This record gives sequence, structure tokens and C-alpha cells, in this order.
Amino acid sequence: MTSDSPNEDQEQETGGRSPMERLLDYLDLEKIEQNIYRGTGPKTGWQRVFGGQVIAQALVSAQRTVEEERPVHSLHGYFLRPGDPQVPIVYEVDRIRDGGSFTTRRVQGIQHGRPIFSMIASFQLVQEGLAYEMPMPEVPAAETLPSQAELAEKFAEHIPEGLRRWLARPRPIELRLTSYEHFISDKKLEPQQYCWLRATGPVPTGSAAAQQVQAALLAYASDMTLLDTALYPHGRKISDPSLQVASLDHAMWFHQDIDLNDWLLFAQDTPTSSGGRGMTRGMLFNMKGTLVASCTQEGLIRPVVRKPKK
Repeated sequence: MTSDSPNEDQEQETGGRSPMERLLDYLDLEKIEQNIYRGTGPKTGWQRVFGGQVIAQALVSAQRTVEEERPVHSLHGYFLRPGDPQVPIVYEVDRIRDGGSFTTRRVQGIQHGRPIFSMIASFQLVQEGLAYEMPMPEVPAAETLPSQAELAEKFAEHIPEGLRRWLARPRPIELRLTSYEHFISDKKLEPQQYCWLRATGPVPTGSAAAQQVQAALLAYASDMTLLDTALYPHGRKISDPSLQVASLDHAMWFHQDIDLNDWLLFAQDTPTSSGGRGMTRGMLFNMKGTLVASCTQEGLIRPVVRKPKK
């Protein structure tokens, strides 16, 4: 289980590199043996590794064992244990199948001798076929919405200090939500969220290898806001200390080429929550209205049980 909570502190050492440059560095995994790779992350005060980092690095490790001409079309992963941000993660790739059209890989992320994440990813030769996509929702344009840094300044007196720092923090992925009511209100809201996102620095384009990077970055970004949506109908927040909130699983489908150098609309909703879990769905559209990717996630959203003091 992994989390990107508003109480996280900023990375302590930047080395003069932009947030996007640092993220691309973290996705450039070290090969330590055939089918075995090692990834690092930001050295922060976080209690656990951000789930998007683990998903993206696991995908990169699988991509390293597949021809560039076979882009990923789906991945399904489970968070098994909290990731330790102070040590690297070792990714072991199992080459399950190399077929005529499809290639399948299983990846395990390991720390301290135990798996923290398990994923299966499928890759496919680019092929023609029947085509249809849902239309893009009509929402305010990204350029008309305030940035998170602007919101942190505007609502400084009305939001917790930890949340204000989180909103103001430089990031590799910029977010612009169509509504921030859930940050400043305990009102029970409709279980849907619309969020624009894009890279804050240049991302490679124009080749099969570049699309591998784009897919990994989108996997990283897809875990940033999904679980928030599950709390909307309850009037609760991820930063609520009385709740235990964490990602349990994550699935993605990649439909078309991606370009995070421009805005993507992330349309999210929550069809159900029960049993201490909330399920969320998301669709990602580019500025042309093309549906480029879809995802689902189930997360833990149960009350914290505090043991009585003896």
C-alpha cells in the first residue's frame, strides 16, 4: 500500500534539476542482472513510497524486456506492503509469454527481501481494428483554472499548513482541478472529479521509445488523485487523521499515443464504496477529445482503530 498524502515534506536535495528531470532520472532504472532492475526515488520524510512511482518503475522494467514496437496496452498491479522510501526497490521481470501479437510480463517490486508490489503487463503490436470512444466531458479549460500554487496563496488562511505546503510544492506533473471544494469543506459531494494534468518540463515525443516514457509518466500521474474521489460522497479528506487511506490495486489501459507536454483531462468517478474500501475509475482525454487511457483503482478508506492505552 502506498500513498502521496498532503503531509509529505518536500524533497530535501534537488541538485539543481527540475522536478521533471528528477522524475525521468528515477524512471531510468539500473540494470543489475538479466531481467532484474533497481529503482530509486526521492529522499523525503514520507512514511512510504508514492504508489505512482512504483507503478511507473515496474512498467519501465517490463518495457526493458519488450521490443519498442510493442507498446503496453494494459497493466494490473497490487500494492502488497508499504514501500520504504529510504532504500532502492528491486524489480524482477518474468517473461511469461512472447506471442505473435501479444507479449506478457510479470513484475515484482522487492524491498528487504519481500515483495511490495506485483504487476502483470501486456504489450501488443500496433494493429488496426474496430474503433469507438466515449466523448470527452465538457469542463472549464485548464487555462481558466488557477494553479495549485496560486490556490495555496489564495486560501492560505483557510487550509491546514500541511495542505498549503503540498499545494505550493514544485512538481513534475501540474494539476488543475475544476473544483477545490473538498479541500475546504466537509460537505458530501457528488462522487466525481475532473482534473487537468500535464508535465512541467519537456517529455520525449515522436518515437516508439518516447511513447514508452510517456506511458510510464502517465502511470505515475494516474495515482495522484484517484483515491480522493472515493472520499467525496463521505465529506472526508485523505489528510483526515481518523482515516486509514492507501491504494490497494491499480489497473490501466492505454488506447492511443500520449503527449504529456499538453493538457490531459482526467475524468474520475466512484461507483461504490463498502467494506472499508472505495473503488474509483478514470478516463484520460487529450486536447483533441481523444480518449488516450483509462484506469481503475480500489483503495483502503477505513477508520483508524486506536488501541486503548494500558
